[in-house]
Parts: sequence; structure tokens; C-alpha cells
Amino acid sequence: MSQKLKIAGWISVGALAGALTTVSLTTVARGSLAPLPLEELQQLAAVFGMVKSDYVEPVDEHKLITDAISGMVSSLDPHSQYFDKKSFKEFREGTSGRFVGVGIEISQEDGLVKVVSPIEGSPAYRAGLKPNDLITKIDDTVVKGLSLSDAVKKMRGEPSTKVTLTIFRKDENRSFPVTITREEIKTQSVKGKVVEPGYGWIRLSQFQERTVDDFVRKVEEIYKQEPNLKGMVLDLRNDPGGLLDSAVAISSAFLPENVTVVSTNGQLAESKFVYKAAPEFYMRRSGSDPLRRLPAALKNVPLVVLVNEGSASASEIVAGALQDHHRATILGSQTFGKGSVQTVRPLGPDTGLKLTTARYYTPSGKSIQAKGIVPDVLVDESEEGNLFSLLRTREADLEKHLSSGQGPEVKDAARDKLREEARKRAEEEAKKPASERKLPEYGVTDKDFQLVQALNQLKGRPVLVSKTQVIESKNEKKEN
Repeated sequence: MSQKLKIAGWISVGALAGALTTVSLTTVARGSLAPLPLEELQQLAAVFGMVKSDYVEPVDEHKLITDAISGMVSSLDPHSQYFDKKSFKEFREGTSGRFVGVGIEISQEDGLVKVVSPIEGSPAYRAGLKPNDLITKIDDTVVKGLSLSDAVKKMRGEPSTKVTLTIFRKDENRSFPVTITREEIKTQSVKGKVVEPGYGWIRLSQFQERTVDDFVRKVEEIYKQEPNLKGMVLDLRNDPGGLLDSAVAISSAFLPENVTVVSTNGQLAESKFVYKAAPEFYMRRSGSDPLRRLPAALKNVPLVVLVNEGSASASEIVAGALQDHHRATILGSQTFGKGSVQTVRPLGPDTGLKLTTARYYTPSGKSIQAKGIVPDVLVDESEEGNLFSLLRTREADLEKHLSSGQGPEVKDAARDKLREEARKRAEEEAKKPASERKLPEYGVTDKDFQLVQALNQLKGRPVLVSKTQVIESKNEKKEN
């Protein structure tokens, strides 16, 4: 296999369910890398035999083996994982941007499932579901008390099967059932619009297989409406990451050709690599370069990138590349800090192993693992401050997280005190009626404080910077 094909394979099937993942297309024999510890393996076999024969009741030997594999892998770090048949299927659905369901974006409100938006053209859209509808029952299951993920599982299923949702529509003060036939849904990871004359906003919610094509189409729409764009806001808030090649492509859309976007380094030769802003580093096997359709002006349009504690992995690659090359102003809060790469290797037709195989580095050589990207301009999520950000878990909070590999981590004791204060504020906020809660609506300028500040930055107007945010790992100097 040529080096070019190796690169294409490494990038093109990369994937992530909430974290950056790359996939190797070739299965490599690794028995020669290290001798097997035969004595320990004999002990493992002995324990398996004792449990199988001596345990108080019969055990499922398949479950014993898969649990042993899961335990071994999960002990390494928070992102390495063994996929059984069910979890492997869910993983692949999450990275493809396709799943079988009814087609709604949802959140929770008062223990119920709230429709944020039906996906255009989906069964839910055709059935007339509206934003702010509340789902009270899924078939015969009462939603109150279900977690959001459990509710999602109940609404998903096989193509052409039916699910009945009981809807409470507040503005009409009535409940009614809607029976919807499930079908394959293509999720939209890109939103965008002209937020005001001369200024565009594009939000990426995840880096999926279709993200680059959707991004190009959205940019084309914005430039068609506003040919003389004065500034662009790239919104990566709460984007958990995704495909590596998609992150390289989005970075390349704004950067000069052939500059470094990100590099990776690990034990394997294939994990030591530099990705550049050039088609061969992000094009998939289909052949054509989707970025060729972009307006040339995009390379120079003034750019602000919005990030927060939920911006992770591939989002941090984009933010780090644009920051290091001085192509954009990064605005918001310190990012999640996931700077590790996971490789997914099939173990059979329907199981797999996701294993951390490398750290990644920004163009200037910085590891953001357990640190994150520090914005050029720190801005709170609301005018009242960062009400809830300190309650969010970051990479450095995860048990067994990988170190940055660039010096010791510094823990700030003051953060625990600030987190407790934020917890009390959140409890007080939760007691208020939903209409009074201070929750940002991304892309709505009168309800999105950070977006307004990003626009002020583009216009050269004063920005209301944070007076309270604490940057972790204070031994690391912020570089501009």
C-alpha cells in the first residue's frame, strides 16, 4: 500500500461518538511487537475455569470473556473501549450521521422530552411535530423519570416500524397521540445564516461524514445572500468532536494551502503523522475536493471562533490550528482538553476495539490533552457570568485521564470553591419557571450573549470580557 493510500485510509474512516477517533483500514499483526505474558494468561484461564465451574450459579462464559476484555480496556483511560455488537452498531450510527428513528432534536424539560426542532423532511416533521412540543409517553412507556438516552433508544428502532408518541402542546393546552413510522434519518451537523447585514454565523454540532459537504453548501448560501461578507463566526460550542479528516477540511477552508493543521504522535509508526491543509489529507475515496466550491473570499474574511467547555477533540483541532496560524480570534471559555487519538479496529464482523494510540498537537507543537485551548478573549456564557460552566466535566476531571506529556498538571484548589458556588446558583436557577431561566439559544442574537460579543469583536467594538473565569494548568502560558 502506498503512503498516500495509507494516509487516505487513516483519515477517511476516522470516527467519534463524543470524542476524536480514527480508524485504520488494515489489520496489522502485532504479535511480534512484544512477547505474550504466558504466566499471566495461564492465571486468567485458571480464574475463568474456576468461575465457570465453582460459582454459586451457572454463568454465561461469553459474558465473562467480554467483561474481562471491557475491564482490561477501560482501565487504560476514559476513551478506550471494547464494543460489543450493540455498542458497535450505535457507534457507527453516531459517526455516520445516520440512524433509524423519527427525526427530532430533543432536550429535557421538567422530566419530559422536549422537541427542540424536527429535522426537516423527517417523519416527525411530516407528522406535524413542532418546537416546544412535550413528549409525555413513548408507546405505553411514561416518559417522566426516563433519562434522555433511554427515551432516544425507545424512539429508535428498525425501518418501517411504528412508534406512538403522546404529545402535550402547551400553546394549545392539549394532549394527543401521533403514530410515526421510523425511517433512516440523516442528521444535520451544520447550521448557518446571515445573522445581520454583512455577518455570517455557522455552527458545527459534530464532525460527521457529511459535515464538510454541508458546510460548503451553507457557506455558499451565506455568500449568495451576502456577497460582501464583512465577518464570519464559526461556532464550535458544545461540539464534542468527530472525524479527523472533517476537522482537517474545515481548518483548510480558512487556512493557506499546505500549512500544518495538526500532528499526532504515538508508539506506532502510523500514529506519527503531520496533517496539512491540502486535499490529500482530507479527501475521501469519492475523489472530488468539496472545498473547491468555496468562495475565495473565505480565506481572508475576518473570523471569530466560539468555543466553550463542551468543545472537544476535533473542535479543539480546528480552534488550535486557526489560533496558532493567527487566522481567527478564539472567543469563549477554555475547551474540554481531549488531545488523544483513538483507533478503532474491527475484532470481527460486529465487534471492535477503540484504543488510544496517540496524542495530537497543535501546529506550534502544544498538547492540549487535559488542558484545552485557552481563548484569546475570555467571554462568559451570559451577561451574568458563567453560571453553569464550572459544573461541566472536562478531560482533566475524568478518572485515569491521559497526561499531556508536556510537564505536570497543576490543580487549582480555588476551582473547587467556585464549582460549589456554581452548583448553588444552578439549584436556584432550576427553581425558577422555565420561561425565566437564563439559557442561551445559539444563533439568536438577543438570547446569545457570546455571539453578540463575537460580532462586537468583528466590528471592532468593545467586548464584555470575563472577570471571573479561571484558566487551569496555570504553569502553561497563553500564546497568541
